[in-house]
Amino acid sequence: MFVITLRYTAGLDRIDEARQAHTDWVDGQYDAGVFVASGAMVPREGGVILATGLERSELEARLALDPFRQQGLAEYTVVEFTPRRVAAGLERLR
Repeated sequence: MFVITLRYTAGLDRIDEARQAHTDWVDGQYDAGVFVASGAMVPREGGVILATGLERSELEARLALDPFRQQGLAEYTVVEFTPRRVAAGLERLR
């Protein structure tokens, strides 16, 4: 499983201009079964994504297609971990 954080490197005006393309890309990752949770940081400085079911190299290839990354609007940090415990109903994350 992966925790991905992205921090904006551009102003919110540029982020908002690219938001729909980014959202469409995120939707595709959910459709592919890769993303299991995502959302904006508070305060709005970036976002957090939980991803599972793929190798790191494949995840990195997918992240390279994010419009935020392609337009140089965000920096990404990826942390891989192995969940040892999960809440009831989230067993597929192990």
